[in-house]
Amino acid sequence: MAKNETDKKPVSTLRVAATSVILTLFVAGVGAYLLGYLGPRDSQKPVGETTGGDTERKIAYWRAPMNPTEIYDKPGKSAMGMDLVPVYEDEVGSNNAGGETERTIAYWRAPMNPTEIYDNPGKSAMGMDLVPVYEDELVGGVEVSVDPVTQQNMGIRTALVKKEPLAFTIRTYGHITPDETRTTQISTKTNGWIEKLYIDFTGKFVVKGEPLYEIYSPELLAAQEEYLVAYQNMQRLTGRDNQGLLASARRRLENFDIATGEIDLIEKSGRVKKTLRVRSPFSGFVIQRKAEEGGYVKAGTMLFRIADLSRIWVEAHIYEYEFSWVAEGQEAEMTLPYQPGKVFSGRVAYVYPYLQPKTRDVVIRLEFENPDLALKPDMYVDVRIKSSSGREGLVIPSEAVIRSGERNVVFVTRKENKFTPRDVTLGLQVDGGNVQILTGLAAGETVVTSGQFLLDSESKLKEAVQKMLEAKREKTKDAETVEEDFFEDMEEDDDFFKDMEDEP
Repeated sequence: MAKNETDKKPVSTLRVAATSVILTLFVAGVGAYLLGYLGPRDSQKPVGETTGGDTERKIAYWRAPMNPTEIYDKPGKSAMGMDLVPVYEDEVGSNNAGGETERTIAYWRAPMNPTEIYDNPGKSAMGMDLVPVYEDELVGGVEVSVDPVTQQNMGIRTALVKKEPLAFTIRTYGHITPDETRTTQISTKTNGWIEKLYIDFTGKFVVKGEPLYEIYSPELLAAQEEYLVAYQNMQRLTGRDNQGLLASARRRLENFDIATGEIDLIEKSGRVKKTLRVRSPFSGFVIQRKAEEGGYVKAGTMLFRIADLSRIWVEAHIYEYEFSWVAEGQEAEMTLPYQPGKVFSGRVAYVYPYLQPKTRDVVIRLEFENPDLALKPDMYVDVRIKSSSGREGLVIPSEAVIRSGERNVVFVTRKENKFTPRDVTLGLQVDGGNVQILTGLAAGETVVTSGQFLLDSESKLKEAVQKMLEAKREKTKDAETVEEDFFEDMEEDDDFFKDMEDEP
């Protein structure tokens, strides 16, 4: 009896131990399953493992969790010592993924003029059928998908591509010059000495008929004597000949710029005057003076230059590409740096038909009224010329364009929160902070005006990853081709050895 009890003890101990092991394994399995160590985990699946159903997800590459540009071909640790995160091929995407899809027409253009763009099919200006331009032809990179919450965090703003009249304001500089049509030059018409000078400094204002200087000239003395003789003969004798001689002598004095009043004084006094006064034929400011009292002058010497400054000219400079936007009669505005807030209104009076050889620009002449003489010659001014050729064109905000030097890229919004980079050709910088678009966009499309640089970074990263995947696929394909060629060569070698065996 005691023996049987002794035999049962080991059996009971083994049974209890086995039961404990089974319960422990069961509890551990349930705990591991609940914690996620067992069951379907996509992040721990190797390349080619299914994630459920018949869909097979392949890992494209591995990247660092804190740096999306740190990419690896195999799992492991990042530069910061963190576990690499798998990125699947269906997450990377491709522009050509999804098989054949229906092509979407972005806009219609003229076959002979790519800048002639229409929203609907029809005829061009030359009467030719319009050609469709598809969206997949305009894509300039890899599209990016961003969820609405991330868009808000990125501060993405958009604007419509509009077709509107092109209003272009030319901003340039210029300097004030006297109106050449209101400028006169006083020169002597005979040799002599300036006995008295009434205009003794530059800048003095003179009125028409006001004396400028008195000159002594032997030639003028002879002309006076000739006139007095003719006048005295006219008093004693009457006849047409005497009248003709008197008129001829008077005309000679007038041709020397002797005023009528001076000639009348000679008649009244009956004596020849040593000096004669020369009066101003024009009202204005003396802007240049070369006469000195007591100096000897020759016939033809310029003594004074007088200008009427009640209306002035402004010579402004524009570039060659702006030449077609300027025409005579256009309105112009002018401001002075030292008079902020005051705007002078004028017009374009003339466009010079040639370029300046040194500065390679075109000079245009503007006219401004100057009644209070606030505008003075040789002042530098800021000029704005508003021009509109009546043409229409596509315009977008200038801030929407990413200029890299070689390319001009904008991001176009598409369905399902996608953004596509697109190359565009820019035209003129028009008013309102907008820029003209020649090719690459159609009216009604929406472009990104803020946050596009973040989209561009993501697009370039995805493009680089796709190139890496394509290179990887090409490398695998080449390796398979080499392996197939190797076995084909082996089969040919087998035939060679077989031929050797057949030989006697």
